[in-house]
Amino acid sequence: MTSDLSTDLVARLRAAGCVFAEDEARLLLEAAGTPLELATMAARRAAGVPLEHVLGWAAFLGLRIAVDPGVFVPRRRTEFLARQAIRRARPGAAVVDLCCGSGAVAAAIAVAVPDVDLSAADIEPAAVRCARRNVHGAVYEGDLYDALPHRLRGRVDVLVVNVPYVPSDEVAMLPPEARVYEPLVALDGGADGLDVLRRVVAGAGEWLAPGGHLLFEMSAHQTPAAVDLLHVAGLTPEVATDDDLAATVIIGRCAG
Repeated sequence: MTSDLSTDLVARLRAAGCVFAEDEARLLLEAAGTPLELATMAARRAAGVPLEHVLGWAAFLGLRIAVDPGVFVPRRRTEFLARQAIRRARPGAAVVDLCCGSGAVAAAIAVAVPDVDLSAADIEPAAVRCARRNVHGAVYEGDLYDALPHRLRGRVDVLVVNVPYVPSDEVAMLPPEARVYEPLVALDGGADGLDVLRRVVAGAGEWLAPGGHLLFEMSAHQTPAAVDLLHVAGLTPEVATDDDLAATVIIGRCAG
């Protein structure tokens, strides 16, 4: 396709408010098989559809993760959560990715750590269908621990959970790409953003193996309250941050 077409595409994307218009134009040009397909993809992106939904995939820790329309798009900052989980997973470990969305974290762990006993789960049917394309392991549909098989109770070495943590009254302030095109259940964490986390932490002790770890992403200002939840549940907390990604991950270790 011509350089004029590329220039026009960049200009159109920039006018639509795409901050990284040049990068997005390159990806669209690579993905489109025909000028008509490119025009259709460009129109969707200019209308505000997330780039990952337009392309059908998201980049995550060097992987291409399939992302279907209506499925939560894995964020780059969540790569830090995945790396923290990878550090704590050992070959043969039982690893569970709850609130898995597209399964990006589980997929990254499976690539980095050989022979893990990997399970993932989500309450959203569309996310489960998508995760089953990305995760080489069992993917269950259901509400948090209710989705998991009984055999994992008390055996999970690494429990990684990307809980929704946006307070309900802040969801309307999210970029349209999130609040219009992603499921509310993947964003809304209740009045203070911690409703789902409370349920996760309360049940973690029943599912973690002795010495196992619970890991989740959280905003910096919610971190003190999240750490308190771990203390109450009898888990030893640790906070890890990545300034480049503006990411905060909280780790709770089970005694043992």
